[in-house]
Amino acid sequence: MKLKTKIYSAILVLTTFVFVGCSDNDGDSIPVIIEKDFPGTYVQVDQMGRPAVNTVFVSGASKDAFNTTTPSNQGAMFQSMFEANLTGLSPAYANPGDKNALGLDAATFTGLLATDVLNVSLDGKTTFFDGTNVLTGRALADDVITVELILIFGGEDGLTNSENPTLSNDNVDANDKEFLTSFPYLASPW
Repeated sequence: MKLKTKIYSAILVLTTFVFVGCSDNDGDSIPVIIEKDFPGTYVQVDQMGRPAVNTVFVSGASKDAFNTTTPSNQGAMFQSMFEANLTGLSPAYANPGDKNALGLDAATFTGLLATDVLNVSLDGKTTFFDGTNVLTGRALADDVITVELILIFGGEDGLTNSENPTLSNDNVDANDKEFLTSFPYLASPW
């Protein structure tokens, strides 16, 4: 008998939701406010403010520490690791005083990268790098990986065909589909 009561109660509750939720007059609908309750402890497990920076410059044994470090503390803790990894990867920094397209030497460049956040300009152009504006945000069409490759491997002139042409370009020059001109702006799925 108790099982039948539970089934009838469940049907009654579900039917109530259907009738309350259905209306042929959208103008008279009553907004339903659902308060979110997220009890528990949350732990940050990954951080990637700038694409590929964490992947390339953080050594495997330090991934967990980097991912859980507050960005304001990352520079002091990880800049020397970033610099060692940069100079080990890139022949563009083989000589002391070598600089990248931003005019930054290895220590200064990795100091910038070690604080892994995506900056956003509130009053200027939003771009990852366009030759003039640097790290002022990220537009959808920005070729972020090629920009990073140029800054890591491209040398002082910032050209993809100068010091290390095979390392300075990912050769992906456009999205596979056009971005939308209105929100949500992302290209529609295949």
